[in-house]
Amino acid sequence: KMVDPTLAEMGKNLNEAMKMLEDNQRKEEENEKRYTRKDIPGPLQGSGQDMVSILQLVQNLMHGEEEEESSQSYRLQNVGEQGHMALLGHSLAAYISVLDRERLRKLTTRILSDTTLWLCRLFRYENGSAYYHEDDREGLLKICRLVIHTRYEDYTVEGFNVLYTKQPVIYISSAARMGLGQALCNQLGLPLSCMCRVPCNTMFGSQHQMDVALLDRLIKDDAESGKMPLLLVANAGKYWTPGAGHTDKLGRLKELCEQYNMWLHVEGVNLATLALGYVSSSVLAATKCDSMTLTLGSWLGLPAVPAVTLYRHEDPSLSLAAGLTSSQPVEKLRALPLWLSLQYLGHDGIVERIKHASQLSQRLLENLKNLDFIKTSVEDELSSPVVVFRFFQEYANRDQTPHAAPTSAIQHPIISNERHVCDTFNQWLGEQLAQLVPASGVDVVELEDEGTCVRFSPLMTSAVLGTEIQDVDQLVDCLKMKIPVLTSTLQLREEFEQEVRRTVGLVYIEDLSWPGLGVVRYSYHSDGKNDDKQEKELEKINAELLKKLNDLESDLSFSLGPEFGGEKNCVYIGMVTEDLDVSELVETIAATGREIEENSRLLENMTEVVRKGIQEAQLQLQKANEERLLEEGLLRQIPVVSSVLNWFSPFQASPKGRTFNLTAGSLESTESTYVSKAQGTGTTPPPTPTSSLAKQRLPGQKIFKRSLRSSDAFSETSSISHCDDLEKMEQRPPVLSPGHDQGRLEPGMKEQQQTATLVTATERDTVPSDKSPSTCTQAEEQGSQR
Repeated sequence: KMVDPTLAEMGKNLNEAMKMLEDNQRKEEENEKRYTRKDIPGPLQGSGQDMVSILQLVQNLMHGEEEEESSQSYRLQNVGEQGHMALLGHSLAAYISVLDRERLRKLTTRILSDTTLWLCRLFRYENGSAYYHEDDREGLLKICRLVIHTRYEDYTVEGFNVLYTKQPVIYISSAARMGLGQALCNQLGLPLSCMCRVPCNTMFGSQHQMDVALLDRLIKDDAESGKMPLLLVANAGKYWTPGAGHTDKLGRLKELCEQYNMWLHVEGVNLATLALGYVSSSVLAATKCDSMTLTLGSWLGLPAVPAVTLYRHEDPSLSLAAGLTSSQPVEKLRALPLWLSLQYLGHDGIVERIKHASQLSQRLLENLKNLDFIKTSVEDELSSPVVVFRFFQEYANRDQTPHAAPTSAIQHPIISNERHVCDTFNQWLGEQLAQLVPASGVDVVELEDEGTCVRFSPLMTSAVLGTEIQDVDQLVDCLKMKIPVLTSTLQLREEFEQEVRRTVGLVYIEDLSWPGLGVVRYSYHSDGKNDDKQEKELEKINAELLKKLNDLESDLSFSLGPEFGGEKNCVYIGMVTEDLDVSELVETIAATGREIEENSRLLENMTEVVRKGIQEAQLQLQKANEERLLEEGLLRQIPVVSSVLNWFSPFQASPKGRTFNLTAGSLESTESTYVSKAQGTGTTPPPTPTSSLAKQRLPGQKIFKRSLRSSDAFSETSSISHCDDLEKMEQRPPVLSPGHDQGRLEPGMKEQQQTATLVTATERDTVPSDKSPSTCTQAEEQGSQR
């Protein structure tokens, strides 16, 4: 077939440009990023540049300053040929716009009619018209203008005067996307009083569906007060809203709108399931609404394609006045990228993509139902392509089993602190899953009633990220690995708090937004210092404490906490496992802090101690010289006379010196040094503070780990007690010397004899090997007497 050379050249250039951008991106990832003078904006070059140089500049701007280059690269590589068709549509739209007016009109009419017909048949919306727009809220805005023109006959002439006499009212759900009502009022020039937020069910039914009975009363009250109920915005699987994946009772809402002559508009991701063979009745009711907004770009992974609002209206003049249709052929070319993409995918390709996303959701949902401590948050689970779940664990004081957590969560509201901690843990869980399985596209959402949840919506992400079944299985495996960490950390938080509060020198910091075991601070014992100096000392000690804890061979993570909003001069402990010995951890932190504090005080006082010691030594040496003069006499100080006098009568003077003990901080005499011909050790330095819970570890066993001795070891959170050690020692057979007789031990002397023989055995092991057996026996007898 013959193709227009211009069109062929356009497609070739687009392929070359995309290939060049992707190839340059891979080279950029291999080389280290370097900033040159080309990155600095400069004047426009007079001679111009070629296409390769311009594309290179675009590539640098796209990826040169990206921090997460791998994620951006992944997205570009999955655009695919269908994405290239959508990009080609924008180039063709610019090319077609230069045609003559009559040819342009015929072409745009064909493109617009074909795309509208395909979409209406694909999504079961009979006799509908379409409006193509870039902003997904723009379609609802145009629909509101259409309804105003329809209900207010003189609006075109009178304007806001007719609205003033009878104020319009637009009803939206309280779970609608943030800022939607305010945006509509600003664009329409209406006061915020024209927007009515309808609460969701709070006593009966779903917690995220619009309360139909309350809506009926609100409409009646507004009609009786002289207002005009105008339009109702319903949701079918809200994605950009707090209540993700929930569908309102569209059938009942349609009956209510017909009763009060109101317009019903529906939006949401569940509308994509209208293209499948089986559609739930709750979503199928959307085909009877007055208008709906479809976001095909995210559903099918098509870049830069417009959103579509399908609507039914009989008066084309009012549609033109509202801006839903245009007499300008160029504006009708908005549908061209979507027209090309739909033809490239075909009916089967579109249905297959939506079906694949629904299968991914169902696969994850089936696996989540078999996991403990996981609760799903979508009522209409069989039809919703969105899966929202959260980690949940009942506290022990409620006498609830983990399997009953999903039901009890609604009946027994959580205390605010516990709710905050649970939200923090779910935030951490969502971030971990998104990092470990980036192809899943999971993110974190906030639900009004349930708090922080993790959302999986493959309909919005799988086409771009290329999500497959194995990615869902990997997501489940990662979730299974994280659940034990979450449960153990949540259970050990209270024990950690109690251990810290009863440990001298440590202060427990309550930070409900920290996903981990807890926050601790070593308290510095101030000696009358001012606040600034004390704050610096506290910062120094805790910084050194954090460094020493990170140097230990443990599986725990110690940090300074979050970059913003965290407490200062604290040690933040991350997630832990069930075999953590909390007592040993707390005691080690306290002992390490004391060691750092004592070393800090020693260094701080060293200068002053040395200075005073030098002054004292000078005074004592001066006094010693004076005593030596008195002892020797005046004649011995004369040079010639002293030599003759010393020859006839030698003078013996004992050397007197001083030594400065840094550990004790005192001056000591050197007489013992000259007598013993060796320097003494002086005062014994204080022992280094260590943990009293130090214990013998198995090979390969890391610090802060305790051995699980039984199946219920998960509930044992304390280390081996001192009583267990005594029981083991009592069961150990006594070590006797060769000359002793075990049978002659009296019951009252058993404990005393056992202690003595243990000491004897210790001393016997220290006897040199070259001594005779009799010598060893003597050493044993001496040890027994002691």
